[in-house]
Amino acid sequence: MSLTYGPVPSRRLGFSLGVDILPFKTCSFDCVYCQLGSTPKKTVRRIRHFSPREILGEIQQALDSGKRIDHITFSGSGEPTLNKALGGIIRGIKKMTSVPVVVLTNSSLFHRYDVRKALLPADVVVPTLDAVTQDTLMKVHRPHSVLRIKKIIDGLIRFRKEYKGKIWLEVMLVKGLNDHSSHLRKLKAVISLIQPDKVHLNTVVRPPAEKWARALRLAELRKIQKFLGGKTEIIAEFRKKRQPPTGKNLSESIFSAVRRRPMTLKDLALSLGESIDEVEKQAHKLIREGKIQIDKRGTALFLRQKRPLVG
Repeated sequence: MSLTYGPVPSRRLGFSLGVDILPFKTCSFDCVYCQLGSTPKKTVRRIRHFSPREILGEIQQALDSGKRIDHITFSGSGEPTLNKALGGIIRGIKKMTSVPVVVLTNSSLFHRYDVRKALLPADVVVPTLDAVTQDTLMKVHRPHSVLRIKKIIDGLIRFRKEYKGKIWLEVMLVKGLNDHSSHLRKLKAVISLIQPDKVHLNTVVRPPAEKWARALRLAELRKIQKFLGGKTEIIAEFRKKRQPPTGKNLSESIFSAVRRRPMTLKDLALSLGESIDEVEKQAHKLIREGKIQIDKRGTALFLRQKRPLVG
């Protein structure tokens, strides 16, 4: 199994080379909006997953491929800070290239010094803060039983004091769960304590773990953006030129991409450097083989790895 994927088009990172250093759905949360589906078993235990040498070798191959890579991003199948080797892998990347390293994290382990230390070599850390009360944490993230929101917030505040890179705080809003005015007032107060470089407002765009998890309208996001202040941005849709063709097996490339995140035909065509017609043809083949499925979100159609039946 490949431990890198893409580069995929990202709404904020351009063409992002994904680095996936975890077995599928290794996470401390079971977020209602997760594009990967539910978390069968939550964990807060940090262990080594996969070979750091193998991971770095795949990254070097991607860098040597000639494809445009704007960022190297730790994301994918779960919470990257659960891999104990994360810090060493980031340091290894920094020796190989000047391409900025980004870590997307759910913030759940920031109370741990070893986690904060592991993130220090990264250029950008994008921590999630969707909840600032324990009740909202439970509703949105359904966390591991040991996790408490106060420790998460305290860890983020400590990290800001220790970290010299950029912090882009992501706030994912789910209609009716964490978008009410009393919670937003508390969120604004906590953001002022963390002092991130940017605040990224997001909402449920891709097919979520729970079908009832609904997005906010753009007008609602703009109102919240104004309330939270000048550092706050609404994540814009990705607009970049198409990549050159990969030269790899297109069917395998499509499956590798959508098993990490649901993607539209347009996203896949941009990422893989192929026409939408050709991507659609190979996607239908994967659907017939039972490997992927189509999920509808509003008017958009997303391709994703086929979910196993539960129960």
